[in-house]
Amino acid sequence: MTDQLRFLISAPAQQEILEAHGVTYEFRREVQYRQDFERHCQWYHLTAQRHRQELAKLRGDVNILGWFRRRH
Repeated sequence: MTDQLRFLISAPAQQEILEAHGVTYEFRREVQYRQDFERHCQWYHLTAQRHRQELAKLRGDVNILGWFRRRH
């Protein structure tokens, strides 16, 4: 069947089809990459925000080890 279709489609048309397929594939790959990168950036910012909140909470806690290290 493919041999029959090959005769129906001219060589320049085959080249155009392959080029269109390649461009479409590259476009979809770029879109996927950008979506993955955007998800990573969102995760990173949320994680960094959570860590800043935890650090602020820890800084507000009493420093028990500091009491033992003080030299009077």
